[in-house]
Amino acid sequence: MTSENHTDFIFPIRVYYEDTDAGGVVFYANYLKFFERARTEWLRHLGLHQSVLVEQANILFVVTHAQLDYKRPARLDDALLIKTQIKKIGKASIDFEQICMRQDEILVRCDIQIACVNAQTFKISPIPNFVHSILLSDQDN
Repeated sequence: MTSENHTDFIFPIRVYYEDTDAGGVVFYANYLKFFERARTEWLRHLGLHQSVLVEQANILFVVTHAQLDYKRPARLDDALLIKTQIKKIGKASIDFEQICMRQDEILVRCDIQIACVNAQTFKISPIPNFVHSILLSDQDN
């Protein structure tokens, strides 16, 4: 898990048997799981743990939009890299581009938006100032 530059976070994934379909390739919906894991690890890398955000700030991040473009299949035992890049940070949402790669080959590209919501009501909530500051400072590094 590394930050490639100020906006890129790279997370390694290994394809296991459970990730594949009857054709021996990664089942299409599993890429969403890979992307979710990478975003979670990106938050941890920034010192933000989702369980703590719920307990202390009463917020959750939820996916509100995802658009995937499948280019090439991944297969059992492939070592993949999930590249996560922030495209835009709004008052209550974050737009990402996430790319699943095998070495230098792009397999799947995803535009995904997450929104900050109140943990009890699930209504849209502004990203807390301390979280916003951490996200913006990561963009500046």
